[in-house]
Amino acid sequence: MASAHRAVSSESEELILVDENDNEAGYLSKALAHDGGGILHRAFSVFLFNDNGELLLQRRAASKRLWPQFWSNSCCSHPRRGESLELATQRRLQDELNVHAELEYVYKFSYQADFGNLGAEHELCHVYLGKIHDEVQANDQEIDSIRFVSVVDLEAEFESARDQFTPWFLMEWDALRTDHRAKLRRYVDLQGR
Repeated sequence: MASAHRAVSSESEELILVDENDNEAGYLSKALAHDGGGILHRAFSVFLFNDNGELLLQRRAASKRLWPQFWSNSCCSHPRRGESLELATQRRLQDELNVHAELEYVYKFSYQADFGNLGAEHELCHVYLGKIHDEVQANDQEIDSIRFVSVVDLEAEFESARDQFTPWFLMEWDALRTDHRAKLRRYVDLQGR
């Protein structure tokens, strides 16, 4: 079992820079890749559902440079140099949540989002869905808190408190609901929504 208190990322770790077609274009520290408007780099986002069809959300740690204490999807991060997305996603699920999940790749997209004058995300992000049966133990170096939420409650929160969520989570959820409904329904009952 991984420690729930160990640092698993740093501003000095190298991110994989990519072009718009996801071809590797070099490497740059996490800090520099997020400066200014950001430099396009490879990333991933994971959406984990429990047996009740509820989505696991995480509230980002206060120590995060970008979007601290914002609610986001279950897990999001970057592969390391020479690491496949399959290995990276499983590593990060262990590092952040102490769980393993079979993941299904859904789609990838590019986005750029500024966080005031503190930097930006500029990612080519690969989005995955999965189901968990294990107890989740959040790493408090990365995550402030976690909770499971139904689709109905999540979408009500999007209406009332949209500014409490990370921009990539909002974009990804909208795309899952509109462009990838068939895959999403394998994990959650959309209740006619």
